[in-house]
Amino acid sequence: MRALILVGGYGTRLRPLTLSCPKPLVEFANKPMIIHQIEALKQAGCTEVVLAINYQPEVMMGFIEEWQEKLGVKIVCSQEKEPMGTAGPLALARETLDDGKGTPFFVLNSDVICDYPLKDMLDFHKARGAEATILVTKVDDPTKYGVVVMDEYGQVQRFVEKPKEFVGDKINAGIYVCSPSILKRIELRPTSIEREVFPHVAADNMLYAYTLNGYWMDVGQPKDYLKGLHLYLDSMAIRQAALLAHGPGISGNVLVDPTAKIGEGCLIGPDVSISAGCVIGNGVRLSHCVIMRGVQIKDHTKVDLSIIGWGSRVGTWSRLENHCVLGEDVQCKDELYLNGAIVLPHKEIKDSVPSPAIIL
Repeated sequence: MRALILVGGYGTRLRPLTLSCPKPLVEFANKPMIIHQIEALKQAGCTEVVLAINYQPEVMMGFIEEWQEKLGVKIVCSQEKEPMGTAGPLALARETLDDGKGTPFFVLNSDVICDYPLKDMLDFHKARGAEATILVTKVDDPTKYGVVVMDEYGQVQRFVEKPKEFVGDKINAGIYVCSPSILKRIELRPTSIEREVFPHVAADNMLYAYTLNGYWMDVGQPKDYLKGLHLYLDSMAIRQAALLAHGPGISGNVLVDPTAKIGEGCLIGPDVSISAGCVIGNGVRLSHCVIMRGVQIKDHTKVDLSIIGWGSRVGTWSRLENHCVLGEDVQCKDELYLNGAIVLPHKEIKDSVPSPAIIL
């Protein structure tokens, strides 16, 4: 089986992290986001994954060289000369996706984190003889989204964008199973699978929706990234509790790389990930935050609801809160207060940031 991951654009919503690397390579729970998806695809029986890219292709090629052998999955790039939307990349990779035997393939948006029920979704797709199956998830407030209206068998009837009256509470979760016949509907041009292809498939009664029971989050912006980490660690606590940190000073769900060093008297958690090569000083308090590879946090500092980018350094007796995001290699002096600061890579912060601001 094959799969296509829509790596796509510039990741502007997740800046300043995406100024250093493409969004799918930003760490999530201590490994690149896209690795979570490729591992799930491998478990579902995929042997080849196509990455549809148009931004920093040389970085993605380096990623493929590093990870292809580790994962045991063939990874190839399909490079777009211009942004091709969510359907154009399928036309571009047509020869790879269609094996000539009618075997379905997966399509995933690269910033979706969930339980990935790919095997069950594939079985559902085959049982109904569908041309395409959309993964849908239930939301509390469907007025913010495009709602998928379907019958009790999962057959999609129509789509309603940001409904003012209640028509349903299931939204498109950004993961699809498609049969190769759908490729005949897609022209080689920038086009949207959701707006320009799926409505026609639905009109032919060949579009179905599979409902996700577990967690789901689009982690394409910092607030949702941190919410996604909370959901992911919650799921780990149920399925892979042994991989989470335990012991004195650990509160709630915490993921710590074995190479990270943590000082004495720290209080860490809930909902914290600490990546490889990090050094956490004595008496540090971390909660609801992401500490990326190679970060140093000095003694008696408090970090809450924040993301600290690769190789950054936070001085002693400092406090970061309210969705601070430090880009790569940011150096913060001692005794600073950062409130909602968005700091671009390679900056030195010498003064406190008492109210939310972007530090250029």
